[in-house]
Amino acid sequence: MGKLESYRDLEVWKVSMQLAREVYQSTEGMPKHELYGLTSQIRRASVSIPANIAEGYGRNYRKEYIQFLGIANGSLKELETLLLLAHDLDYIDDITNLMSLCESAGRLLNRLRQSLQRSTGSN
Repeated sequence: MGKLESYRDLEVWKVSMQLAREVYQSTEGMPKHELYGLTSQIRRASVSIPANIAEGYGRNYRKEYIQFLGIANGSLKELETLLLLAHDLDYIDDITNLMSLCESAGRLLNRLRQSLQRSTGSN
């Protein structure tokens, strides 16, 4: 892979953007009474992942970047939980692809965090 010009070149950002798009599409059919409840929470959690990756990338210090990747990872776990709940409530029929994207994003986030931590010597 070549030199990174932007956070938009990061595979983890690309996967998390795809996840957010698919979450929006998957939540279109959720009950209208959940628009400001579960639907909104699911969507906000999905958007938080690529947004925190981008914000961390733009920070001045590597430790700040690592912190924002941790926030993105927390949002990812929140999203997984909300998707499981929506599925259990029969609001979303099939979450297999969404959960697979969550797993991919999680692996990529962890790899990036570990790489940054090794290069700074922090945990």
